[in-house]
Amino acid sequence: MIRDPFLPTDGIHNFRDFGGWQIAGTGRVKSGLLWRSGQHVGASDADLQAIDALGIKTVIDLRGASERERNPCRRAPGWDGKVIAFEGETSSSPPHMDVAPDTTTAEFARQRMIGVYTRMPRNPAMTEMFSRYFVALADREGASLVHCFAGKDRTGVAAMLVLHVLGADRDQQMAEFLRTNDAPTLEVLASQSVPGIEERLGRKLDEEAIRALLEVQEDYLATFWRVVEEDHGSLDRYLEDALGVDEVLKDRLRARFVA
Repeated sequence: MIRDPFLPTDGIHNFRDFGGWQIAGTGRVKSGLLWRSGQHVGASDADLQAIDALGIKTVIDLRGASERERNPCRRAPGWDGKVIAFEGETSSSPPHMDVAPDTTTAEFARQRMIGVYTRMPRNPAMTEMFSRYFVALADREGASLVHCFAGKDRTGVAAMLVLHVLGADRDQQMAEFLRTNDAPTLEVLASQSVPGIEERLGRKLDEEAIRALLEVQEDYLATFWRVVEEDHGSLDRYLEDALGVDEVLKDRLRARFVA
């Protein structure tokens, strides 16, 4: 990356540009067009002003209907872009908050997250939303923002898929995924998440368990790759067969987003 990808924010977690990655032999993913973040329910007025300056015309909201109802995102006054969202539920709850009574230690929390990434490639709602994201990237002008609740699991996979299509290698896909752990706003996500998790469990989480739920680990994304390859043979077959991202669409996206 050429510059710090994180946009300073007061009330949004993990807002960053996921462009800038080097594409072997062909150039670099353009910066300033591909943004990702957590939800904007706690966005400050200063956050909205900073976001408004980015020229974002399309927001892909990967949360389900009940998540959006509980946590309505703030937008800049007069913003005239388009929000693309699923009409039903994309998950039973935000993935990092989909906990069970045994989720009290880091290992239990990690196993819960492994379950999230095992289910995600087979989730019809997420399949539809990933597909709609690619169509929007190809068809709509201006910059885009993809987000979910935490901006790390559903959003992390969406960003990985885009980078794969644009030609970033697997090491760079993983590096972008893990960059979530460098976000300077973890306390924002913790304030939005931990009280609800602990209320659901009826007990306190230890610090390592909280980090296992609120951050990401290599084996989370590796699990997604493994399940995709078990079901489809390769990530490219998944993209084409499940998401409808064929070579024509890939060429359109590379022409637009690779410099």
